[in-house]
Amino acid sequence: MFEVIFLFALGLVFLVFATIQDFKKKEIANWLNFSLIIFALGFRFFYSLFCGDYNFFYQGLIGFGIFFLFGNFLYYGKMFAGGDAKLMIALGTVLPLPVSLVSNLQFFAIFLLVFFFVGALYSLSGAVFFSIKNLKNFKREFLRQMTRNKKAVIVSTSLSVIIAFFGFFNMFLFFLGLFIFILVYLYLYVKAVDEACMIKKIDSKNLSEGDWLYKTVKTGRKEIKPRWEGLTKTQIALIKKSHKKVLIRQGMVFTPVFLISFLILFYLFKIGSWNVILLNLF
Repeated sequence: MFEVIFLFALGLVFLVFATIQDFKKKEIANWLNFSLIIFALGFRFFYSLFCGDYNFFYQGLIGFGIFFLFGNFLYYGKMFAGGDAKLMIALGTVLPLPVSLVSNLQFFAIFLLVFFFVGALYSLSGAVFFSIKNLKNFKREFLRQMTRNKKAVIVSTSLSVIIAFFGFFNMFLFFLGLFIFILVYLYLYVKAVDEACMIKKIDSKNLSEGDWLYKTVKTGRKEIKPRWEGLTKTQIALIKKSHKKVLIRQGMVFTPVFLISFLILFYLFKIGSWNVILLNLF
């Protein structure tokens, strides 16, 4: 039990620091993520060496490998920024318990379910907050999105109503129609928030590596286009030479989702409820 408590404490400390850094600098430093990987695997190795059983260390390596694949999937799928993906990978070295591989895979599944549930609530709450904060711009952009996607809205709304109508015969169809209806307007809502509330003009001297351009910037004969990976140091140097200000797309600080999900997982582990969840899910 000591080894589990130590790893949870280690993960908690690093997550708190990552959250503070993300709020302050809008990024998570590589050294922070890499340090967590080194400390977690180092502790697993020396603990296993002391006990004479290397299963604890091997489980950490397996967790690292699984979350490495998952983190890269989220990054290249354009769902995570680089710092978030690396933090997810680092947690893969912390989460594995000193149990069987199958149990750890199930434990990972519980964490990811909690993570996506918390992430969905957090993102929706953030969207509501920014839309209220920038209500005038949001209203104008939402109406523009409705007009721009008028045909798609009409088709999807009609389809959802038709499907929901058959809910008189099958309750599942009613909820399916309702889900489609909500999903369409939720997409337009989030899109309007992104365009109206998350775009900011800043001094080019304040640009940092990884910032997302809102639109293409011309620097002499070259064009710097918006990229998911964000700006490089070389691109920032070019922009500073020819532009005093530039528009960037701001993202929501997502590290609180990691922290909240980690605390929920630890609570479930502490009270033993994760075993009950496993039995119901698997």
